[in-house]
Amino acid sequence: MRLRTLSCLFLITSASSAQGADDGAQRKQAVAVRVREGSIRIDGLLDERAWSQALPITDFIQKEPDEGAPPTEDTEVRVVYDDDAIYIGARMHNRGGVPIQAPLGRRDGIEEQAEYLLLSLDTFLDRRTAYSFGVSATGVRIDRYHPQDDEAAFDEDFNPVWQARTDIRDESWTAELWIPFSQLRFNEQAEQVWGMNVQRFAPARNEMVYWSPVPRTEKGWASRFGDLLGIEGLGARKRIEVLPYVGGAATSNGNRDARNPFDDGRNLTGRTGVDLKMGIGPNLTLDATFNPDFGQIEADPSEVNLTANETFFVEKRPFFTEGVRLLNMVQASNFFYSRRIGETPETPASGDFVDYPKETTILGAAKLTGRLRSGTSLGFLGAVTDQEFARVSAIGSSQIDRIRVAPRTAYGLMRVQQEFGAGGSTAAAMATAMHRDMKAGDPLAALLARNAFGVAGDSILRFRNGQYQLRSFLGFTSVKGEADAIARIQRAAAHYFQRPDRTYWPYDPTRTSIDGSKWGIAVERTGGRHWLWSTDLQMETPGFEANDIGRLSSADGIRLLSTLRYRETVPGNHLRNYSIGLTQENDWNRAGNLQTGALRGELNLTFLNFSTATLSTGPNSRILSTTLTRGGPLMGGPGGWTTTATFKNRAAAKTVWTAAATASTDEFGGRTSNLNGSISLRQGARWQLSLAPTYIRQTDSRQYVTTLGGGRPETYGQRYVFSFIDRSTLSTQLRMGYTLKPEINIDLYAEPFAASGRYRDFGELPASRARELRVYGTNGTTVSRQPDGSRAITDGASAFTLRNHDFNVRSFRSNLVLRWEWKPGSTLHLVWQQDRRALEAAGERVGLGDMFRSLSATGSNYFAVKVSFWAPFD
Repeated sequence: MRLRTLSCLFLITSASSAQGADDGAQRKQAVAVRVREGSIRIDGLLDERAWSQALPITDFIQKEPDEGAPPTEDTEVRVVYDDDAIYIGARMHNRGGVPIQAPLGRRDGIEEQAEYLLLSLDTFLDRRTAYSFGVSATGVRIDRYHPQDDEAAFDEDFNPVWQARTDIRDESWTAELWIPFSQLRFNEQAEQVWGMNVQRFAPARNEMVYWSPVPRTEKGWASRFGDLLGIEGLGARKRIEVLPYVGGAATSNGNRDARNPFDDGRNLTGRTGVDLKMGIGPNLTLDATFNPDFGQIEADPSEVNLTANETFFVEKRPFFTEGVRLLNMVQASNFFYSRRIGETPETPASGDFVDYPKETTILGAAKLTGRLRSGTSLGFLGAVTDQEFARVSAIGSSQIDRIRVAPRTAYGLMRVQQEFGAGGSTAAAMATAMHRDMKAGDPLAALLARNAFGVAGDSILRFRNGQYQLRSFLGFTSVKGEADAIARIQRAAAHYFQRPDRTYWPYDPTRTSIDGSKWGIAVERTGGRHWLWSTDLQMETPGFEANDIGRLSSADGIRLLSTLRYRETVPGNHLRNYSIGLTQENDWNRAGNLQTGALRGELNLTFLNFSTATLSTGPNSRILSTTLTRGGPLMGGPGGWTTTATFKNRAAAKTVWTAAATASTDEFGGRTSNLNGSISLRQGARWQLSLAPTYIRQTDSRQYVTTLGGGRPETYGQRYVFSFIDRSTLSTQLRMGYTLKPEINIDLYAEPFAASGRYRDFGELPASRARELRVYGTNGTTVSRQPDGSRAITDGASAFTLRNHDFNVRSFRSNLVLRWEWKPGSTLHLVWQQDRRALEAAGERVGLGDMFRSLSATGSNYFAVKVSFWAPFD
């Protein structure tokens, strides 16, 4: 009852605060003029008579480098429209003689290094959401969607079908933009009033000007827009877009075994599918895909993961990235992880030759997204993946067996968000579901849960025009299945219910379901001249489980994160701005054992030339870990210290570079040195080259090795074996782009990678909660290294062997894609991917030569052609 009363009070306060906001304050206004259909040709020249009918927008204001000052150069923007589209015509003067910095690049790829114009439209006039369309001086398009009132929060995967052309002259450049109404969502009414903003960025002068700027000390975006008037008589319209595709691929393996019946050296495949986009009323959009292909997507980075936890890679598939902010909670992203849909099966299949599926086939997926006039935003997603089989064969046998490794699976998600008040406050609810088609007695039912459900709600209450925020969320999960499958979840790294010294939520192999919850509340000050602060408290129960449709590394946590920051945004004699802060983070389990703890002092500097420097340093607390022994008893972890420093030159320079270093130590002798950086070169108008090298030298003082029987009573009859490990990693992510014209791009991604690990100084946990190891070779034990690198251990009457865990890994992954948008919305992709890998049990520290030797490792080559055709129906 107290919580309900408190929530009601916050809602009332928020509504009152919203009514007192500056919604009625004077806003700038512009007028769009209706012109005859076909009167404007999109060529960037602005030579049509229709442009003279519209009054230009000229009253721009600097935000950088001199906030509030008039622009160095004039900008004129005109807005007209016809029955089908809105047109933007702009002239950007450049009479000062400073060269226009305008390299070519791929769509959305050059914003900080090229001069551009960006138009933003709040088509619902909700003062919260916005579409943005922009173009660089050389015609490269920029588009994004802002799902909330925050200039820095946007979805770059918003890819509507529209056009832009530019023309550069001696003292100006001009741009024409054609944005079909079919690509926008707006309220159906006789006369449209839209929020609007326009910005121009000139990197050669580090100058950013706006028609309606957001002050540096405030957070916002659409709430600060001016108004665009004059658009009327649009009427209701159908919006249907069909995008069929056809593709073919071939894969060749450098280490092909002629006896392998699943590899004929070419491995030709073909694929067809279709994407559909349909408008449902003026506000909602249905996106559907059938048998999609994502072969042109960039490969995930290489890694050597020695932990028990899964690595969660970033989603890159366009269908799942567009609009994702509406399909998940920002405050707790555990509930939905789109890469679960179509992921690689995880059940085993063994044989001399195994043809194992790299992914599960997505038979179809659909999502419905949009926003109603009432301020309600909707997001629904459903997907079905097919059952998958691995084919196995034995040497000398012509028999091929099929082993089912993934059942047919259905996924569902629903999220509804309601806006209220004029201050940008929201409340939302979501639900997720997963069902695997497995009958009783199915072997997969003993490995995988049959059903998983989740429900959650979150809210953001904003006060004093968004200067203060109260964020909260609450969610529940439930997973059901056969007892064996639920037992696997209980034993998984996210839970470790089988810990022998656990005193709550004990392991129960007879369970057929597991339920849990997660909640959090945060209070923060996000705006203001100097002082910013936040306090964030979150809690997960031990039974919280989201890994069938979401993501979770560890449940059973009580996390407290607090920050305090002082900033200065007014430029001084030496700095443009700076901030000094303090952050403390602690995480306990339900028994009160500290799992992580850190205190950081932070310094952020921006110099007068727009280069930046950051420094973060502070101690790490001693902990009592529930995960180090991987299902064994609690184990003490060391305290230490971590320092990180970064330095960047100005983001608008022709050559942009970053340098960063992290150093950490712990009281057991562990240490890490991480040097990384990046450099992006744009020396030519069409070429872009970027390199991101990383070097890591690490000594981990508590690397888990294995668990053996025959241990001491103090460790419940088990031996939990650990060691020091000396690791080194060298990698470089290379990206190169060549732009023939804005619609034709060639992009290369390549990552040579080399890593090594040498295990030494083995020992075992002497007792539950101990911090030091019982090192082999002391306390009556002996250890000897064998010729094959293994260790022979004796402990009194006991003797056992630890196999050689040393490793050297070399890998090379690359992705070369030619993308040609041969007509608006229709594309051709030519793809060449490489995946090379070599593994040795050496443990020798890697050097630059090892990284480049990865190019000669054996692996596979994948070649693909994909053609899609955009067909709109209105």
